[in-house]
Amino acid sequence: MESVRELYKIGKGPSSSHTMGPMRAAKQFAALYPAADSFKAVLCGSLAHTGKGHLTDVALSEAFAPRPLAAEFDLARTGLPHPNYFELYAYRGDVLLGQEAYISAGGGTVVRPGERAETDDVYPFANFGEILRYAAEKKVTLDRIVYEFEGEGIGDFLTEIWHTMRATVRRGLCASGKLPGSLGVERRAKTLFECADEEEEPNSREQRHLCAFAFAASEENAAGGTVVTAPTCGASGVLPAVLYFLSMKHGFSDSRVAAALAVAGLVGVTVKQNASISGAEAGCQAEVGTATAMAAAATGRLFGADARTIEYAAEIALEHQLGLTCDPVGGYVQIPCIERNAVAATRALNAYDLSKVLAGTRKIDFDTVVAAMYATGKDLSSRYRETAEGGLAAKYKGCRT
Repeated sequence: MESVRELYKIGKGPSSSHTMGPMRAAKQFAALYPAADSFKAVLCGSLAHTGKGHLTDVALSEAFAPRPLAAEFDLARTGLPHPNYFELYAYRGDVLLGQEAYISAGGGTVVRPGERAETDDVYPFANFGEILRYAAEKKVTLDRIVYEFEGEGIGDFLTEIWHTMRATVRRGLCASGKLPGSLGVERRAKTLFECADEEEEPNSREQRHLCAFAFAASEENAAGGTVVTAPTCGASGVLPAVLYFLSMKHGFSDSRVAAALAVAGLVGVTVKQNASISGAEAGCQAEVGTATAMAAAATGRLFGADARTIEYAAEIALEHQLGLTCDPVGGYVQIPCIERNAVAATRALNAYDLSKVLAGTRKIDFDTVVAAMYATGKDLSSRYRETAEGGLAAKYKGCRT
């Protein structure tokens, strides 16, 4: 399995697959043709259907600047090798210098059709079951496995990821106004946080805080701010919200949060290897569902749970997101994405709470749920896989695009 460094990426929202990935490919492509004076991008599949709302053309234009870009949204192309397929062309005047096809596979990862991502597999495991067996044989915790195989600098890397997540939440809590785009969505994190003190019940007040933190990170993502893919931009509010909430409540140290991020990373790379973290490929269950599992696992590590309990927390969290569709209204990562991140954060804590009591009685393991999630995603109609053609995106009538 690949490194958690490939899972956690710091970058600009609102979408790892629709902005971060294409932007990375465009920079690589532009470097191949220094003599080019203009470029063209042909966006297909999900990139064509929701690229405007996800700012794909804007991200590509920034990558090619100051040289101009012509972006085409090809809604008619079928038989694609992946839902996030696009082509780049380099020109000097009217002369075509070269072209290349790419797939944005999710989480900011970009490959060429027929190729696997060029990453070094740092873990000798095929699934989470093998990780658990190794932990039992070596009598080590899950985060120790990450530190062992990732090598020097992983602690500093995870601490940087945590500090970036924390900064994203704090910025979002201070921001106000409307998010970019035609939906006119108001930022609500600040309001949620400030209204929390009005709740008399401590549990209700804490729930309001947790949701405010998820809104804060997700709104920053929707506004194109700096976020961490966890595992994607569209799901980047879940894990930061849970970590921020628990660190504030219990005073967890940065090193302890980094250990929790390590465990969450193992969950994320397991899903990425054996299924998908792309909403265009497997629906929102692949994005927010995976994020919920990661956050539940991280919670377990923060409270010192054993490996089996942590795995069960992740299993519960993902199992009950199966079938979750990706239906962004207008193609924006705003409705229902922001609220969905908040609901998922609360589910993550609930999943861990159940796992503490029921870990010895369960029948389903995490790997089984990952396989079920991927099969479910493949069976979902393309209308429910980040094309904004079905679900809430099709029924909502307030969009002015």
